[in-house]
Amino acid sequence: MTYGGLPQAAGFQSERQKAEYLRNIFANVYLKDVIERNKIQNVEEISILVDVLASAIGAPTNPSKIANTFASERQMSYTNKTISNHIDCLTEAFLISKACRYDIKGRKYIGANLKYYFTDLGLRNARLNFRQQEPTHIMENIVYNELLIRGYLVDVGVMEVFDKDKGGRRVRKQLEVDFVANQGSRRYYIQAAYDMDSEAKQTQEFNSLRNIPDSFKKIVIVNGAKKPWRNEEGFVIMGMKYFLLNLDSLEY
Repeated sequence: MTYGGLPQAAGFQSERQKAEYLRNIFANVYLKDVIERNKIQNVEEISILVDVLASAIGAPTNPSKIANTFASERQMSYTNKTISNHIDCLTEAFLISKACRYDIKGRKYIGANLKYYFTDLGLRNARLNFRQQEPTHIMENIVYNELLIRGYLVDVGVMEVFDKDKGGRRVRKQLEVDFVANQGSRRYYIQAAYDMDSEAKQTQEFNSLRNIPDSFKKIVIVNGAKKPWRNEEGFVIMGMKYFLLNLDSLEY
């Protein structure tokens, strides 16, 4: 039997070698350079921090939350300030990118709970030994990277809305738009939704877009290769493959 044109055993060996190569590149080139260039003393801590950020791509977090995790789960003292400085070092080395949270209705930035994405998902996956392959978060990371490559300034959109709970009481809820992409006078609101098969998932993705109080284009990128189409609410829906292969895909 063959595997990708090679004998199967050789193919698997090749894959293991590639994975090991990526892990070594990350640890012995990129991370080592960050540590030496910034004279970082907390070598073990920043190494674990990289793993924490790699595990949490697309999830809102902050240095205080990370510090609490180090204290409670690892009994390690790693201060908010040090964590924040180390994240800045990783950002300046282009290993990760920060996405700020933007209040769409209030038109202001929210300082807490940023999102972090890896600039190279191959290195991220190798760092985690290819264990965490959540398609939703990986797809979100890919969309974010592609928007940056195309020259957009990218934030995470946040909106507060009022709804009713099961008892009929008025409650405040926070909705999120995956990305607010800006370039000059153009703006796009983008949801990255790997799976939209269920009605509940469609409601979740569309509700955030429905509550945006302006007329800039609203786009949902889904798994697959579908060409863009508009639903009855005017939202543009397109496949991930189409988005990536067509540089003008957002103009539809």
